[in-house]
Amino acid sequence: MASLNPNIPSPDLTKALNAAAIRMRALKLPYLTPALLLVSFVRDDGSAAHRLLVQLAVERSFRLDELAVSAEVLAKASPGTDANFIFTDEAGQPVRMSTEMVVLLDEGRSIAEASGETQIGTEHALGGLGERGVSTATILRRYGISRETLASRLALQAQVKRVTGQDTVAQAKAGEALPVYVRGDLMRDLQGLLTLANHRHVVLVGDGGVGRRSLVNGLSLLMAEGKGPVGLRTLVQVTDHALLFDAEKAVDSAYQQARDGILFIPNIERFFGSPVASAEFPKATRLIQRAFLAVSPVVIATTTDAAWNERLAADSVVRDHTHRLRVPEPSIDETVAILGVHRARVESDYGFTITDNALPAAATLAKRYVVGTPLPSSALAALHRAGALLKLAGQSTVAFRPNLQPDSELDADDVAVAVSAMTGIPVSKLGVDERARYAHMVDALHQRIIGQDDAVLAVSRAVKIARVGLKDPKRPIGSFLFLGPTGVGKTELAKALAEFMFGSEDAMVVLDMTEYQQDHTVNRLIGAPPGYVGFEGGGQLTEKVRQRPSTVVLFDEVEKAHPRVLDILLQIMEEGRLTDSQGRVTSFSETVIILTSNMGSEFLDQPVMTDEMRELVMTVVKSTLRPEFLNRMDEVIMFLPLTPDQLAQILELMLKKEVKMLAAQGVTLELSDAVKVWMLAQNDHPEWGARPLRRIIQKNLREPLADWLLNAAPRKGAKVAVDAGESGLTFRTS
Repeated sequence: MASLNPNIPSPDLTKALNAAAIRMRALKLPYLTPALLLVSFVRDDGSAAHRLLVQLAVERSFRLDELAVSAEVLAKASPGTDANFIFTDEAGQPVRMSTEMVVLLDEGRSIAEASGETQIGTEHALGGLGERGVSTATILRRYGISRETLASRLALQAQVKRVTGQDTVAQAKAGEALPVYVRGDLMRDLQGLLTLANHRHVVLVGDGGVGRRSLVNGLSLLMAEGKGPVGLRTLVQVTDHALLFDAEKAVDSAYQQARDGILFIPNIERFFGSPVASAEFPKATRLIQRAFLAVSPVVIATTTDAAWNERLAADSVVRDHTHRLRVPEPSIDETVAILGVHRARVESDYGFTITDNALPAAATLAKRYVVGTPLPSSALAALHRAGALLKLAGQSTVAFRPNLQPDSELDADDVAVAVSAMTGIPVSKLGVDERARYAHMVDALHQRIIGQDDAVLAVSRAVKIARVGLKDPKRPIGSFLFLGPTGVGKTELAKALAEFMFGSEDAMVVLDMTEYQQDHTVNRLIGAPPGYVGFEGGGQLTEKVRQRPSTVVLFDEVEKAHPRVLDILLQIMEEGRLTDSQGRVTSFSETVIILTSNMGSEFLDQPVMTDEMRELVMTVVKSTLRPEFLNRMDEVIMFLPLTPDQLAQILELMLKKEVKMLAAQGVTLELSDAVKVWMLAQNDHPEWGARPLRRIIQKNLREPLADWLLNAAPRKGAKVAVDAGESGLTFRTS
């Protein structure tokens, strides 16, 4: 027996179906019929169908109770036939439907789809009650309500819905508004501006996702309770759907609808153009300006800082007739409270209980790692992603399920998995409390970095200071200048830092400053200006950081960069953000900035750092880089030459990687001590540090092994013993 999908009827229609089922049982009827649903529409107020029937009763001069009696008589006289189709009521009990009822729902769905709706509302079901083949059509015609009448009214309602705004105060009074967290200080400021005798239009300025719209929704709830500004009774929002359908008509209709209240216009920059970006709805711009010049209705609009500066500040009507109210990102504690308001809805959406530790975990991890989207939006997105992943983990039919243990609770660990999926940072790096891991940061880096104790210690100290919150959160985690000769570990330390902080040494953007020596090359970083080739592609730097916000950015040989490029670096280190050629802002607050150079490396010629060496190097550096540039650095770190013992340790690490790579092919590689001694002896340029060692391994070990693997096609489990003789390395297989 088929069953009605509970997602097809709207909540209002579901409520009406439940009421009809109660009447069916009271009358001891076998099936749910259209006549019973019509009784519910007439008797029970609050639904769209009831409101439409009230209007028609006034227009056609009949009494609703008479229509209800006629429908009850029909229900008793025509119990219907079994359609082998059930509806599950709110008590979980099956309700058998008549054949006509199935026809009605099918007609209602067609009407809903024609109106652009995804669910069958009570008004659509009412339209189905008047269709041919449904017995209630005869009763409705008796009262002057024809199929054509209902169709035209529903079409008119659909059009009105498309081109007018939504009164969120009315929705709140009808119980249709979702709960919101009210930020008291902001609400007081907003109500204060709205209470002014004149000149009280307000533009809410802040990043998308900080809660500008929630602030307005909170105002709607207060107005519905009679606690809003005196004299303002409605709050009408211009919807995106209406704007896309007919922007000019949508704004004008919403303006008329909001005459005695507030007109809310989200993202108002869309109506105003600039040399960079054209207006999306230019035909409605004059209507918006007229609204700002009028006393009533009061206009509340939202925009971002960048949009205000680039589009709105130049318009004197907007600038001179509005108050700007800054909506900042909420704190972590405020975000936890906001998530608490959404908790029940998220639990209902995914069918899990959210534990108390999940909310602070979502706020903390989102703040730290989900760069580009502010709180509370990023934290709420993390909760939803965790719910979706947890639900997916419990579905046995899904081929690739997330690595989660399905249970009935969504906890902090589930949130960590979700944030990992959102950012690409491994879960192991996402501890809610990372103090223990960062406490051992020096040891972790030294697993890859041999020697350079001062450099490793300086980087670790600066990063830990930033991670415990003792630094401006808008600036990069750290900005470092690495100085030293080639091959001593500058780039390797950058890779080790990327792996430790962001889970992979690939979490690194490398820019060779020898390619940025000309004035025009700055466009490569932030994108070409409008009208030039490559404008749509964005900048090599801004685009990569936007795609992976948690990363190490390495500027190699920085002293060779053009001064304009250095100005870009200065802005990153000072403000932690860059605006690309398309006006998009890229945040660098979760990046580590590393600049490398060999300036003064001729003075770094001793295994132990002295004050004299440091002073000589800094004299060279200061003659090349501007003081304001050096002052933005967290640390200027100097790398010393590698000793023979340190080179031997580095070779050991490199050879372990070779062994590991061959093990992945099912072959065991055994290297004698003589091999290591022989390889070190091949290093004709120890002043180049560890760099020649890679070439020695490539030429004398990796290339011969590659030839052997191709020719011998060894079985899995084979062993290759490598030794060193007078003529070089020798290979023996077993």
